[in-house]
Amino acid sequence: MSADVRKGQWTGLHPRAEFRERFLAQFTDPAYRAEQDALDRLEAIAWDAYREGRKAPITRKAGPEFHDPDYELSAEWYATRERLRLAQARWSEAATPSRVLVIACAARNDGSCPGEMSKTFRLAKIAQEVLDSGGVETDLLDLSQLTSDYRRHIHPCKGCVSTAMPLCHWPCSCYPNHATAQVGDWMAEIYERWVSAHGILLLTPTHWYQVSSPLKLMMDRLVCADGGNPDPTSTGGKDAKKAKELELAGWDYPKHLAGRTYGVVVHGDVAGVEGTRRATCDWLDWMGLIDAGPQARLDRYVGYYEPYATSHAALDGDAGVQEEVRNVARALAQAVAQLRRGELSAPGSGLRAPRPK
Repeated sequence: MSADVRKGQWTGLHPRAEFRERFLAQFTDPAYRAEQDALDRLEAIAWDAYREGRKAPITRKAGPEFHDPDYELSAEWYATRERLRLAQARWSEAATPSRVLVIACAARNDGSCPGEMSKTFRLAKIAQEVLDSGGVETDLLDLSQLTSDYRRHIHPCKGCVSTAMPLCHWPCSCYPNHATAQVGDWMAEIYERWVSAHGILLLTPTHWYQVSSPLKLMMDRLVCADGGNPDPTSTGGKDAKKAKELELAGWDYPKHLAGRTYGVVVHGDVAGVEGTRRATCDWLDWMGLIDAGPQARLDRYVGYYEPYATSHAALDGDAGVQEEVRNVARALAQAVAQLRRGELSAPGSGLRAPRPK
């Protein structure tokens, strides 16, 4: 079966005029007009970086721990990798306090267009209170900051894994790309927060029978945690041919987040909560995480077929859902304790997959 690298989709670099238009679009506010000469100089610098492909303008020698010690690694990637390495070491120490990453996955908050907080955030706070009161250290990750913060991004996954698994580096090396201004990527921080956690609690609304768009962005960018290559020098950076050869020579598809435990809360108002909950749990199972039991996998409707305008009031009045979310947190706290003692059951986790991927 051919493993040739297929070409012909990319249309090439933007013409200079189009690049300039794209670059200056971020300075539409008339307040910038007084600095037009400076903007022109900056645009010329950015154009050179773009056409020369200066993705990682600051690099360092990889060093003896990598396949190619002389390879010029992105200094930003190396710094992220070091933080993950240290976080994993702390995670493994018995003296490290138990930690749960609570992720509110709604896009809505009151600092952006909707002008109102999300129900997901409220449910996340309910869960966090239970965990905190139980002596578990919590870290609340609010993905709605993508919609309200200045230049905070989770850039889309570029699908390197579909070319060859070793081309997908752990942590992701696709970003930042300074040549194309794909910067401000939140995932460098989010990877560390996942690695640091013994338990993960995901809470998401249902959008069109699926998870929310911020959660989907994060999910896709976590593909590098499921089989990703921790040594970019082994593929010469993003050399597709080398990556294909490496995978075909035998790849072990390391699961970098395996062994953590999780709970999931999915809510909606009309349809789709069960399918969304199953898909989310299937994803976490695939990555080697361990579910905290049936009480920790929840899908519920809040204000079923009622007006959106009164959905917060519907949650106020639904004491049952609130208590079920508390039970998700309680079950997860129990699972984390069992995990730390080496007692959490994960039947089949030690079996060798005949078709790893």
